[in-house]
Amino acid sequence: MSTTRAVYFSDMQNPPEFLVALNHARKLSCHEGWCRMHIEAIQVAIDQYAEAALGNREFFLNKPHSIG
Repeated sequence: MSTTRAVYFSDMQNPPEFLVALNHARKLSCHEGWCRMHIEAIQVAIDQYAEAALGNREFFLNKPHSIG
């Protein structure tokens, strides 16, 4: 079991502009009226980039709440 804490976008104080743009694109993708398969492809590509570059596939998703 890994003891290192996962990093999330919401944890960053001053994220790079590239990560801000990816987060914005991921959030807007489902509001633009595109084909569902295109939306899923965009979101999967962004999540795969986050996993490869930052080690956390759920980097742009909400951080899980801790108990207590």
